[in-house]
Amino acid sequence: MGTRSFRVFIPEPEWPEANRVLEEVAEVVVGDPRARYDEGTLAEVLKDFDAVIITSQHRVSRRVMESSPRLKVVGKYGSRPGIDNVDLEAATERGIPVVYSGEANADSVAEHTVALILCLLKRVCFLDSFLRQGGWRGTLVAGKDLNRELRGKTVGVVGLGAIGRRVAKLLQGFGVRLLGYDPYVAPEALAGINITMVKSLDELLRESDIVTVHARLTPETYHIIGERELRLMKPTAYLVNTARGAIVDERALARALREGWIAGAALDVFEVEPPPRDHPLLQLDNVVVTPHFASCTYEAYEREATTVHAEVVRVLRGCRPTYIANPEVLARRPDLRECSE
Repeated sequence: MGTRSFRVFIPEPEWPEANRVLEEVAEVVVGDPRARYDEGTLAEVLKDFDAVIITSQHRVSRRVMESSPRLKVVGKYGSRPGIDNVDLEAATERGIPVVYSGEANADSVAEHTVALILCLLKRVCFLDSFLRQGGWRGTLVAGKDLNRELRGKTVGVVGLGAIGRRVAKLLQGFGVRLLGYDPYVAPEALAGINITMVKSLDELLRESDIVTVHARLTPETYHIIGERELRLMKPTAYLVNTARGAIVDERALARALREGWIAGAALDVFEVEPPPRDHPLLQLDNVVVTPHFASCTYEAYEREATTVHAEVVRVLRGCRPTYIANPEVLARRPDLRECSE
């Protein structure tokens, strides 16, 4: 096919300046920022497109792919897509490579995670509100209502992929004891990180003062932290989730926070996004929340867009991608060749 003979749809563009690389080979259509592109809408919109580039807020399901006969590649801004974003099995069956941005947002998410940990221990959100409402330190000091240090605490990292490893490296500077749980991580990937890997999630939960979640959402990790797991944690412990909301059973977490099984939580992700305003977790004072914003930095957005746009172009030009979530699809796509550029 000739120049600009493809069509690419981007429901929520992250860095429009990066569209230039796409425009070399395709017409680029950007979504309406006021619209919500659910499964039905995407199934209708993508009928005449060769590629789509999504965020964590979208899902390309089997139904969407079956309704999109021209679809040749799916791109996702950010980390490797889980089951909440793309039906990888359906994509593989249809010969559609699913590409992503590699580690482009890892630093931003790791920094946000550490910020949430500090926000919990130092109660930044509470103290901000307390002062604005006329409070001052004397009342808190008199009641021994004090903050806590991070130094000396045990931090358990669940999932040691690119983000989990960066979180661990950042936390080393705070003088913490690091525990890790990831049955799939290669030992060599942990070089330079002073972390003790444990054999079970239960062990990590029992020993940690702070548990931070960085696993990918799969059938295996869905609600991997539920009532039983939360009851294993210390009553003084905190849970942080900047991965995917469905990894944690939100009903169980709300009960744990209300009944004092754990001290608090910080969440950047929810099982249903955006969460309803009456969501139980949004009603609790011992929860810090952000709107799935950990990766939303200027630097990460530029890297994500630049990387995934280049990956989509590679596939459209007949080249094998570098960051592919379903590498088994390559057996169905002998037309995709190794390219130097």
